[in-house]
Amino acid sequence: MAGKRDYYEVLGVARNVPADDIKKAYRRLAMKYHPDKNAGNKEAEEKFKEVSEAYEVLSDEQKRRQYDQYGHEGLKSTFGPGGFDFSRDFTHASDLQDIFGDLFGGGSMFEEFFGRAGGGRRSGAGGSRAARGADLRFDLEVDFEEAAFGSEREITLPAMEECTACHGAGSEPGRKKEVCRHCHGRGVIVAASGFFRVQQDCPSCNGKGEIITHPCAVCGGTGMVKNRRRLTLKIPPGVETGSRLRLSGKGEGGLRGGPAGDLYVVLHVRPHTIFQRQGTDLFCETPMSLEVALLGGEVSVPTLEGLAKLRINPGTESGRVFRMRGKGMPLLGESGRGDLHARVYLEVPKNLSSQQKKRLKEFLDTCNESNYPEIAQFQRKAKTFAASAKHG
Repeated sequence: MAGKRDYYEVLGVARNVPADDIKKAYRRLAMKYHPDKNAGNKEAEEKFKEVSEAYEVLSDEQKRRQYDQYGHEGLKSTFGPGGFDFSRDFTHASDLQDIFGDLFGGGSMFEEFFGRAGGGRRSGAGGSRAARGADLRFDLEVDFEEAAFGSEREITLPAMEECTACHGAGSEPGRKKEVCRHCHGRGVIVAASGFFRVQQDCPSCNGKGEIITHPCAVCGGTGMVKNRRRLTLKIPPGVETGSRLRLSGKGEGGLRGGPAGDLYVVLHVRPHTIFQRQGTDLFCETPMSLEVALLGGEVSVPTLEGLAKLRINPGTESGRVFRMRGKGMPLLGESGRGDLHARVYLEVPKNLSSQQKKRLKEFLDTCNESNYPEIAQFQRKAKTFAASAKHG
Protein backbone atom coordinates (compact mmCIF):
# COMPACT_ATOMS: atom_id res chain seq x y z
CA MET A 1 0.00 0.00 0.00
CA ALA A 2 3.00 2.22 -0.49
CA GLY A 3 2.29 5.52 -2.19
CA LYS A 4 -1.33 5.71 -1.10
CA ARG A 5 -2.49 9.16 -0.03
CA ASP A 6 -3.85 9.72 3.43
CA TYR A 7 -7.63 9.25 3.37
CA TYR A 8 -8.26 12.42 5.35
CA GLU A 9 -6.10 14.33 2.86
CA VAL A 10 -8.08 12.82 -0.04
CA LEU A 11 -11.35 14.12 1.39
CA GLY A 12 -9.78 17.40 2.51
CA VAL A 13 -10.83 17.08 6.17
CA ALA A 14 -9.06 17.03 9.54
CA ARG A 15 -8.56 13.74 11.38
CA ASN A 16 -10.90 14.68 14.23
CA VAL A 17 -13.90 15.84 12.18
CA PRO A 18 -17.34 14.30 12.91
CA ALA A 19 -18.96 11.80 10.56
CA ASP A 20 -21.29 14.42 9.09
CA ASP A 21 -18.35 16.49 7.83
CA ILE A 22 -16.84 13.41 6.21
CA LYS A 23 -20.14 12.73 4.44
CA LYS A 24 -20.37 16.35 3.23
CA ALA A 25 -16.82 16.23 1.87
CA TYR A 26 -17.52 12.97 0.07
CA ARG A 27 -20.70 14.28 -1.55
CA ARG A 28 -18.93 17.40 -2.76
CA LEU A 29 -15.98 15.54 -4.25
CA ALA A 30 -18.06 12.68 -5.67
CA MET A 31 -20.22 15.23 -7.44
CA LYS A 32 -17.13 16.94 -8.82
CA TYR A 33 -15.40 13.80 -10.16
CA HIS A 34 -18.41 11.60 -10.99
CA PRO A 35 -17.87 9.80 -14.34
CA ASP A 36 -21.24 10.96 -15.67
CA LYS A 37 -20.01 14.55 -15.40
CA ASN A 38 -16.54 13.78 -16.72
CA ALA A 39 -17.10 11.39 -19.61
CA GLY A 40 -13.81 10.06 -20.96
CA ASN A 41 -11.73 11.84 -18.33
CA LYS A 42 -9.45 9.15 -16.88
CA GLU A 43 -7.98 11.49 -14.28
CA ALA A 44 -11.46 12.32 -12.93
CA GLU A 45 -12.30 8.61 -12.89
CA GLU A 46 -9.23 7.84 -10.79
CA LYS A 47 -10.07 10.73 -8.47
CA PHE A 48 -13.59 9.38 -8.04
CA LYS A 49 -12.19 5.95 -7.17
CA GLU A 50 -9.81 7.48 -4.67
CA VAL A 51 -12.57 9.53 -3.03
CA SER A 52 -14.89 6.51 -2.88
CA GLU A 53 -12.17 4.36 -1.30
CA ALA A 54 -11.47 6.99 1.34
CA TYR A 55 -15.15 7.34 2.17
CA GLU A 56 -15.65 3.57 2.30
CA VAL A 57 -13.17 3.49 5.16
CA LEU A 58 -13.83 6.73 7.03
CA SER A 59 -17.63 6.40 6.94
CA ASP A 60 -17.44 3.09 8.79
CA GLU A 61 -16.72 3.56 12.50
CA GLN A 62 -14.77 0.31 12.91
CA LYS A 63 -12.72 0.73 9.73
CA ARG A 64 -11.96 4.32 10.67
CA ARG A 65 -10.61 3.22 14.08
CA GLN A 66 -8.41 0.62 12.38
CA TYR A 67 -7.11 3.20 9.93
CA ASP A 68 -6.49 5.84 12.61
CA GLN A 69 -4.48 3.34 14.65
CA TYR A 70 -2.59 1.38 11.99
CA GLY A 71 -2.89 3.37 8.75
CA HIS A 72 -3.25 1.62 5.40
CA GLU A 73 -1.51 -1.47 6.77
CA GLY A 74 -4.32 -1.96 9.24
CA LEU A 75 -6.85 -2.43 6.43
CA LYS A 76 -5.23 -5.47 4.80
CA SER A 77 -7.53 -7.78 6.71
CA THR A 78 -10.50 -5.73 5.52
CA PHE A 79 -9.67 -5.37 1.82
CA GLY A 80 -7.26 -8.27 1.44
CA PRO A 81 -3.79 -8.18 -0.09
CA GLY A 82 -5.12 -6.73 -3.32
CA GLY A 83 -6.38 -3.59 -1.61
CA PHE A 84 -9.71 -1.86 -2.24
CA ASP A 85 -12.00 -3.83 -4.60
CA PHE A 86 -13.97 -1.62 -6.96
CA SER A 87 -16.00 -4.56 -8.28
CA ARG A 88 -17.93 -4.64 -5.00
CA ASP A 89 -21.11 -2.64 -4.44
CA PHE A 90 -19.93 0.47 -2.57
CA THR A 91 -22.66 2.85 -3.83
CA HIS A 92 -23.73 4.16 -0.39
CA ALA A 93 -27.25 4.71 -1.68
CA SER A 94 -28.37 7.14 1.02
CA ASP A 95 -25.17 9.19 0.74
CA LEU A 96 -25.37 9.45 -3.06
CA GLN A 97 -28.98 10.61 -3.16
CA ASP A 98 -28.07 14.30 -3.41
CA ILE A 99 -25.50 13.54 -6.10
CA PHE A 100 -27.96 11.67 -8.30
CA GLY A 101 -30.47 14.47 -7.83
CA ASP A 102 -27.97 17.02 -9.13
CA LEU A 103 -26.67 14.85 -11.93
CA PHE A 104 -29.96 13.69 -13.36
CA GLY A 105 -32.36 16.44 -12.32
CA GLY A 106 -34.58 15.56 -9.36
CA GLY A 107 -34.87 12.20 -7.67
CA SER A 108 -36.36 10.19 -10.55
CA MET A 109 -33.11 8.57 -11.66
CA PHE A 110 -32.10 7.96 -8.07
CA GLU A 111 -35.43 6.30 -7.37
CA GLU A 112 -35.02 4.14 -10.46
CA PHE A 113 -31.70 2.87 -9.10
CA PHE A 114 -32.43 2.75 -5.37
CA GLY A 115 -36.21 2.68 -4.96
CA ARG A 116 -38.54 5.34 -3.57
CA ALA A 117 -37.08 7.87 -1.18
CA GLY A 118 -37.35 6.68 2.36
CA GLY A 119 -38.52 3.22 1.29
CA GLY A 120 -35.23 1.46 1.74
CA ARG A 121 -34.14 -1.61 -0.20
CA ARG A 122 -36.18 -4.76 -0.31
CA SER A 123 -34.79 -7.99 1.02
CA GLY A 124 -36.35 -11.39 0.62
CA ALA A 125 -39.89 -11.67 -0.74
CA GLY A 126 -40.62 -7.95 -0.88
CA GLY A 127 -44.09 -8.49 -2.30
CA SER A 128 -45.33 -9.98 0.98
CA ARG A 129 -44.69 -6.85 3.02
CA ALA A 130 -47.38 -4.37 4.01
CA ALA A 131 -47.33 -1.20 1.90
CA ARG A 132 -48.78 2.22 2.71
CA GLY A 133 -51.43 3.51 0.33
CA ALA A 134 -50.78 6.47 -1.95
CA ASP A 135 -51.73 10.03 -0.98
CA LEU A 136 -54.54 11.59 -3.02
CA ARG A 137 -55.32 15.16 -4.12
CA PHE A 138 -58.85 16.48 -4.58
CA ASP A 139 -59.58 20.00 -5.91
CA LEU A 140 -62.75 21.61 -4.58
CA GLU A 141 -64.44 24.90 -5.47
CA VAL A 142 -66.19 26.72 -2.61
CA ASP A 143 -68.22 29.91 -2.41
CA PHE A 144 -66.85 33.07 -0.79
CA GLU A 145 -69.38 32.70 2.03
CA GLU A 146 -68.07 29.21 2.83
CA ALA A 147 -64.53 30.59 3.05
CA ALA A 148 -65.72 33.38 5.35
CA PHE A 149 -67.96 31.43 7.71
CA GLY A 150 -66.88 27.80 7.25
CA SER A 151 -69.12 24.97 6.11
CA GLU A 152 -69.52 21.24 5.71
CA ARG A 153 -69.34 19.68 2.25
CA GLU A 154 -69.94 16.12 1.16
CA ILE A 155 -67.49 14.99 -1.52
CA THR A 156 -67.31 11.82 -3.57
CA LEU A 157 -64.01 10.66 -5.02
CA PRO A 158 -62.63 7.54 -6.67
CA ALA A 159 -59.94 5.74 -4.68
CA MET A 160 -58.05 2.48 -4.95
CA GLU A 161 -58.68 0.16 -2.01
CA GLU A 162 -57.48 -3.30 -1.05
CA CYS A 163 -59.28 -6.07 -2.91
CA THR A 164 -61.54 -7.89 -0.48
CA ALA A 165 -61.49 -11.08 -2.58
CA CYS A 166 -57.73 -11.71 -2.25
CA HIS A 167 -57.07 -9.33 0.71
CA GLY A 168 -54.49 -7.46 -1.36
CA ALA A 169 -52.42 -10.53 -2.22
CA GLY A 170 -53.20 -10.38 -5.93
CA SER A 171 -53.48 -14.17 -6.28
CA GLU A 172 -56.60 -16.25 -6.48
CA PRO A 173 -57.73 -17.41 -3.02
CA GLY A 174 -55.86 -20.58 -2.12
CA ARG A 175 -53.10 -19.98 -4.68
CA LYS A 176 -49.58 -19.03 -3.61
CA LYS A 177 -47.09 -16.82 -5.38
CA GLU A 178 -43.86 -18.23 -6.76
CA VAL A 179 -40.40 -16.96 -5.91
CA CYS A 180 -38.97 -14.95 -8.83
CA ARG A 181 -36.30 -17.04 -10.57
CA HIS A 182 -34.51 -13.99 -11.95
CA CYS A 183 -33.68 -12.35 -8.61
CA HIS A 184 -34.24 -15.44 -6.43
CA GLY A 185 -36.77 -13.59 -4.30
CA ARG A 186 -34.53 -10.61 -3.45
CA GLY A 187 -36.53 -8.15 -5.53
CA VAL A 188 -33.33 -6.46 -6.74
CA ILE A 189 -30.52 -7.11 -9.17
CA VAL A 190 -27.08 -5.53 -9.39
CA ALA A 191 -26.32 -3.66 -12.61
CA ALA A 192 -22.69 -2.86 -13.45
CA SER A 193 -21.44 0.11 -15.48
CA GLY A 194 -17.63 -0.04 -15.61
CA PHE A 195 -16.40 0.00 -12.03
CA PHE A 196 -19.64 1.56 -10.75
CA ARG A 197 -22.34 -0.84 -9.55
CA VAL A 198 -25.91 -0.05 -8.53
CA GLN A 199 -28.90 -2.01 -7.35
CA GLN A 200 -32.22 -1.70 -9.15
CA ASP A 201 -35.61 -3.36 -9.10
CA CYS A 202 -35.81 -6.76 -10.74
CA PRO A 203 -37.54 -6.27 -14.12
CA SER A 204 -39.18 -9.69 -13.97
CA CYS A 205 -41.09 -9.18 -10.71
CA ASN A 206 -40.95 -5.35 -10.55
CA GLY A 207 -39.04 -5.54 -7.28
CA LYS A 208 -41.59 -7.72 -5.48
CA GLY A 209 -39.47 -10.87 -5.33
CA GLU A 210 -42.51 -12.97 -6.21
CA ILE A 211 -44.48 -13.85 -9.34
CA ILE A 212 -48.26 -14.17 -9.42
CA THR A 213 -49.08 -17.22 -11.53
CA HIS A 214 -52.86 -17.24 -10.90
CA PRO A 215 -54.05 -13.61 -10.63
CA CYS A 216 -57.20 -12.75 -8.71
CA ALA A 217 -60.21 -12.50 -11.02
CA VAL A 218 -61.57 -9.46 -9.18
CA CYS A 219 -58.49 -7.20 -9.14
CA GLY A 220 -56.51 -8.76 -11.99
CA GLY A 221 -53.53 -9.45 -9.75
CA THR A 222 -52.99 -5.87 -8.59
CA GLY A 223 -54.41 -6.44 -5.12
CA MET A 224 -56.40 -3.19 -5.46
CA VAL A 225 -59.86 -2.25 -6.80
CA LYS A 226 -61.32 1.18 -7.56
CA ASN A 227 -64.24 2.30 -5.40
CA ARG A 228 -66.14 5.56 -5.00
CA ARG A 229 -65.84 6.94 -1.49
CA ARG A 230 -68.15 9.53 0.09
CA LEU A 231 -66.68 11.81 2.77
CA THR A 232 -67.92 14.74 4.85
CA LEU A 233 -65.44 17.61 4.75
CA LYS A 234 -65.35 20.39 7.34
CA ILE A 235 -64.16 23.70 5.87
CA PRO A 236 -62.87 26.06 8.59
CA PRO A 237 -63.47 29.84 8.40
CA GLY A 238 -60.66 31.83 6.79
CA VAL A 239 -59.55 29.44 4.03
CA GLU A 240 -58.45 30.90 0.71
CA THR A 241 -57.54 29.70 -2.74
CA GLY A 242 -54.63 27.28 -2.37
CA SER A 243 -55.48 26.24 1.19
CA ARG A 244 -54.93 22.50 1.73
CA LEU A 245 -56.97 20.38 4.09
CA ARG A 246 -55.33 17.08 5.10
CA LEU A 247 -57.52 14.11 5.92
CA SER A 248 -55.28 11.51 7.52
CA GLY A 249 -55.91 7.94 6.36
CA LYS A 250 -58.47 8.95 3.70
CA GLY A 251 -56.22 8.36 0.70
CA GLU A 252 -55.78 5.10 -1.18
CA GLY A 253 -55.93 1.93 0.87
CA GLY A 254 -52.73 0.12 1.81
CA LEU A 255 -51.66 -3.26 0.51
CA ARG A 256 -51.51 -6.39 2.66
CA GLY A 257 -52.78 -4.64 5.75
CA GLY A 258 -50.67 -1.52 5.28
CA PRO A 259 -52.02 1.89 6.40
CA ALA A 260 -54.04 4.04 4.01
CA GLY A 261 -52.52 7.17 2.54
CA ASP A 262 -53.73 10.71 3.22
CA LEU A 263 -56.18 12.85 1.27
CA TYR A 264 -55.24 16.46 0.50
CA VAL A 265 -58.18 18.69 -0.47
CA VAL A 266 -57.01 21.83 -2.31
CA LEU A 267 -59.56 24.65 -2.13
CA HIS A 268 -60.42 27.21 -4.80
CA VAL A 269 -62.62 30.12 -3.64
CA ARG A 270 -65.01 31.54 -6.24
CA PRO A 271 -64.88 35.34 -6.82
CA HIS A 272 -67.50 37.47 -5.04
CA THR A 273 -69.70 40.16 -6.58
CA ILE A 274 -68.98 42.71 -3.84
CA PHE A 275 -65.78 41.84 -2.02
CA GLN A 276 -62.21 41.45 -3.23
CA ARG A 277 -59.72 39.82 -0.93
CA GLN A 278 -56.04 40.27 -0.12
CA GLY A 279 -55.01 37.90 2.64
CA THR A 280 -57.37 38.58 5.53
CA ASP A 281 -58.32 42.10 4.33
CA LEU A 282 -61.44 42.77 2.28
CA PHE A 283 -62.04 45.58 -0.22
CA CYS A 284 -65.32 46.92 -1.56
CA GLU A 285 -66.72 50.01 -3.31
CA THR A 286 -69.75 51.94 -2.05
CA PRO A 287 -71.66 54.60 -4.04
CA MET A 288 -72.16 58.04 -2.47
CA SER A 289 -74.82 60.56 -3.47
CA LEU A 290 -74.06 64.16 -4.42
CA GLU A 291 -75.99 65.37 -1.39
CA VAL A 292 -73.91 63.28 1.03
CA ALA A 293 -70.67 64.30 -0.69
CA LEU A 294 -71.55 68.01 -0.38
CA LEU A 295 -73.37 68.18 2.94
CA GLY A 296 -72.20 65.02 4.73
CA GLY A 297 -74.30 62.15 5.98
CA GLU A 298 -74.15 58.36 6.02
CA VAL A 299 -73.62 55.58 3.48
CA SER A 300 -74.37 51.88 3.89
CA VAL A 301 -71.31 49.63 3.65
CA PRO A 302 -71.69 45.84 3.21
CA THR A 303 -69.80 43.73 5.76
CA LEU A 304 -69.76 40.02 6.57
CA GLU A 305 -72.31 40.71 9.32
CA GLY A 306 -74.61 42.81 7.12
CA LEU A 307 -74.88 46.52 6.29
CA ALA A 308 -72.98 48.98 8.48
CA LYS A 309 -73.38 52.78 8.58
CA LEU A 310 -70.32 54.85 7.65
CA ARG A 311 -70.24 58.55 8.58
CA ILE A 312 -69.25 60.86 5.71
CA ASN A 313 -68.01 64.39 6.38
CA PRO A 314 -69.08 67.31 4.16
CA GLY A 315 -66.85 67.77 1.10
CA THR A 316 -65.66 64.13 1.00
CA GLU A 317 -64.14 63.47 -2.40
CA SER A 318 -64.89 60.51 -4.62
CA GLY A 319 -62.33 57.70 -4.19
CA ARG A 320 -61.74 58.21 -0.48
CA VAL A 321 -60.97 54.90 1.28
CA PHE A 322 -62.23 54.22 4.80
CA ARG A 323 -60.70 51.48 6.93
CA MET A 324 -63.07 49.48 9.12
CA ARG A 325 -61.00 47.49 11.62
CA GLY A 326 -61.94 43.90 12.37
CA LYS A 327 -64.49 43.69 9.56
CA GLY A 328 -62.39 41.51 7.25
CA MET A 329 -61.87 37.76 6.92
CA PRO A 330 -61.25 35.48 9.91
CA LEU A 331 -57.69 34.34 10.53
CA LEU A 332 -57.45 30.67 9.59
CA GLY A 333 -57.08 28.58 12.74
CA GLU A 334 -56.71 31.66 14.95
CA SER A 335 -58.82 34.29 16.67
CA GLY A 336 -59.11 37.74 15.18
CA ARG A 337 -59.98 39.13 11.78
CA GLY A 338 -58.57 41.36 9.09
CA ASP A 339 -59.90 44.79 8.08
CA LEU A 340 -62.44 46.00 5.54
CA HIS A 341 -61.40 48.83 3.21
CA ALA A 342 -64.44 50.68 1.82
CA ARG A 343 -63.89 53.04 -1.13
CA VAL A 344 -66.66 55.58 -1.61
CA TYR A 345 -67.27 56.99 -5.07
CA LEU A 346 -69.59 59.76 -6.24
CA GLU A 347 -72.58 58.75 -8.29
CA VAL A 348 -73.47 61.65 -10.61
CA PRO A 349 -77.24 62.23 -10.72
CA LYS A 350 -78.87 60.93 -13.92
CA ASN A 351 -82.25 61.35 -15.65
CA LEU A 352 -82.74 64.91 -14.36
CA SER A 353 -86.09 66.55 -15.04
CA SER A 354 -86.36 70.08 -16.53
CA GLN A 355 -87.25 71.47 -13.14
CA GLN A 356 -84.24 69.75 -11.50
CA LYS A 357 -81.90 71.06 -14.19
CA LYS A 358 -83.27 74.59 -13.74
CA ARG A 359 -82.76 74.53 -9.99
CA LEU A 360 -79.33 72.99 -10.33
CA LYS A 361 -78.29 75.75 -12.75
CA GLU A 362 -79.54 78.38 -10.35
CA PHE A 363 -77.41 76.84 -7.62
CA LEU A 364 -74.31 76.54 -9.80
CA ASP A 365 -74.64 80.19 -10.87
CA THR A 366 -74.12 81.16 -7.24
CA CYS A 367 -70.80 79.28 -7.04
CA ASN A 368 -67.41 80.97 -7.56
CA GLU A 369 -63.71 80.10 -7.39
CA SER A 370 -63.85 79.68 -3.63
CA ASN A 371 -66.22 76.76 -4.15
CA TYR A 372 -63.81 75.06 -6.60
CA PRO A 373 -60.30 75.78 -5.22
CA GLU A 374 -58.60 72.94 -7.09
CA ILE A 375 -60.05 74.00 -10.46
CA ALA A 376 -58.97 77.58 -9.80
CA GLN A 377 -55.42 76.51 -8.86
CA PHE A 378 -55.12 74.26 -11.90
CA GLN A 379 -56.24 77.03 -14.26
CA ARG A 380 -53.67 79.42 -12.83
CA LYS A 381 -50.88 76.90 -13.40
CA ALA A 382 -52.10 76.21 -16.93
CA LYS A 383 -52.13 79.94 -17.80
CA THR A 384 -48.60 80.38 -16.44
CA PHE A 385 -47.36 77.48 -18.54
CA ALA A 386 -49.08 78.74 -21.68
CA ALA A 387 -47.57 82.19 -21.26
CA SER A 388 -44.03 80.88 -20.78
CA ALA A 389 -44.39 78.55 -23.76
CA LYS A 390 -45.57 81.42 -25.98
CA HIS A 391 -42.57 83.62 -25.15
CA GLY A 392 -40.13 80.72 -25.18
